[in-house]
Amino acid sequence: MKLLLLLLKSSWQSVSIAVVMGALSGVCSALLIRMINETVTGKTVGLESFVGLTVVSLITTVASQYLLIRLAQNSIYELRLRLSKAVLSTPLATLEQLGANKVLATLTEDVQTIANTIFIIPFVCIDLAIIASCWSYLASQSFPVFLAMLFCVGFAIVTVQALLGNARKYLKQSRAESDTLLKHFGSLTAGTKELKLSGLRRRSFLEDDLGPSAARSKDYQVRALTLFSVATGWGNLLLFFIIGMILFALPKFLIVTPAVLSAYSLTIIFLMLPFGNLFQRLPFLMQANVALAKVDEMGLTLEAQSEASALTPLMNGGLGRESAKTIALTNIVHQYRGDREDTPFTLTISKLEIPAGQLVFIVGGNGSGKSTLAKILMGLYLPETGTIAWDRTVVTAENLSDYRENFSAVFADFHLFDRVLETPETKQHSQRYLEKLQIAHKVSIQDGILSTTALSTGQRKRLALLNAYLEDRSVYVFDEWASDQDPVFRELFYHTILQELKAKGKTVIVISHDDRYFNVGDRLIKLDYGEIESDRLM
Repeated sequence: MKLLLLLLKSSWQSVSIAVVMGALSGVCSALLIRMINETVTGKTVGLESFVGLTVVSLITTVASQYLLIRLAQNSIYELRLRLSKAVLSTPLATLEQLGANKVLATLTEDVQTIANTIFIIPFVCIDLAIIASCWSYLASQSFPVFLAMLFCVGFAIVTVQALLGNARKYLKQSRAESDTLLKHFGSLTAGTKELKLSGLRRRSFLEDDLGPSAARSKDYQVRALTLFSVATGWGNLLLFFIIGMILFALPKFLIVTPAVLSAYSLTIIFLMLPFGNLFQRLPFLMQANVALAKVDEMGLTLEAQSEASALTPLMNGGLGRESAKTIALTNIVHQYRGDREDTPFTLTISKLEIPAGQLVFIVGGNGSGKSTLAKILMGLYLPETGTIAWDRTVVTAENLSDYRENFSAVFADFHLFDRVLETPETKQHSQRYLEKLQIAHKVSIQDGILSTTALSTGQRKRLALLNAYLEDRSVYVFDEWASDQDPVFRELFYHTILQELKAKGKTVIVISHDDRYFNVGDRLIKLDYGEIESDRLM
């Protein structure tokens, strides 16, 4: 049902046409069965009618499948874009609390499961149309026999549904385990070096973490698929039971002509194929329903907390892409709970102003709130109380996206995109920046794409700085940028790069532990346990 609703949301008109085509195909199949039965019982059937029905059945089947295939792929395309936009419009703190593994599992595993299943929807529709048409034909042959058959089918549905209910439960448990399993796979790829160095850690990881999770996922799948197999076998057995009942039991209680017996036997044998197809596709359909439930859950979780302006175009309301202005925080209180923290971390800023063009160092111990403060300054975190202002304009949900356009940042956990956002104005500077960052001998830019990103962390940070250069925003934020640089380039960063940005009128905010370079800044802000301990000019 959920898959059908997904298709209807994409285009109910196309679904309607496809259903009509499928119904025509089913009617043609039923009429063909009728012709075959009449021929077997000695009646004369025209060859032209038989060939005509065969051609119409083929055309309507192909047309219905074509429409549904196109519709299915459009639905998946729209679903992927909707989820991606939902992620982009969700507050950063919410995404961090959800965890990357859960979001990634939905974007990859769940969407792929739905995509694979939607591919078989056209065939399911054709099978259902054939079954419905053949049942109509059987009802026209003998309604009492048809009622007896319906009673058996109803019994089959009730018993099969009981098996499928348990199978659905195991599929849900398997999907929930996928989030944990994906997290362990992330640890496997990211921690390969550490795992190779320690046999004890390898054994612990495989035996205590990855292994048990994979085993649980396997067990859930085995139980679910076993129940599907039992349901399929039971369903096929009941079809033979129905044939036996019609051939041997009903004639003792009802007057059933040989023509009716032949029609029912032949039709039910013909229906074994579409029924068998449906039984074989049940696991895929139920897995897709579980995946859709996860997608809906994630979509609602994300969209319920979406940022109104995250995907809107710039409104030019006084906050987008301007020259540097004073950033002011007033009465800020922000709570943040990490993945493994029992109590939330609280950042409290009574008043903080950073004038345009100032080079500011934010320092403090690990966990003191430096990165959290930087994210609030950039509008990535929205405080529970207090205001953020750009000069005299208060940042709100409506102008938040515009406000963020004033910032370029290289985070401690940065991601390096291989596409460089060049403009006609900055394209001519790309090569000069590569040379300035001493990386031109390893990387080139071709059609806006970096030739490689497979470099050391320090070199990749230089490429991230290149992207920041080319964006040419009014405020630059560097979170522990120099920590992976060699001494020579560290000197270049603090004494040359930062000074050049400041000379251009840029506001520069640097999170750093390099106390020997603090003197190059205009100001030093020290945090301790989420509060400003000291704030002094250099």
